[in-house]
Amino acid sequence: MPVPIGGGYQTGPSCWDRIKMGFALGFCVGMASGAIFGGFSALRYGLRGRELVNSVGKVMIQGGGTFGTFMAIGTGIRC
Repeated sequence: MPVPIGGGYQTGPSCWDRIKMGFALGFCVGMASGAIFGGFSALRYGLRGRELVNSVGKVMIQGGGTFGTFMAIGTGIRC
């Protein structure tokens, strides 16, 4: 394997980049789980139309923010 000329060593992402990526991944997972669980519970309560969309959207944002925050904290601890 040839050695790169000029000392062009590659470095990994910084700790801040890892924390941002952890939050983004956690937010996506939280949004997906919020859509599933929030959708089922809203349908069980008999919500339809605009009430259904508002309720599921609220649960998705809350779940995404919560899970994203915990993933960011966990990623920061690992840095």
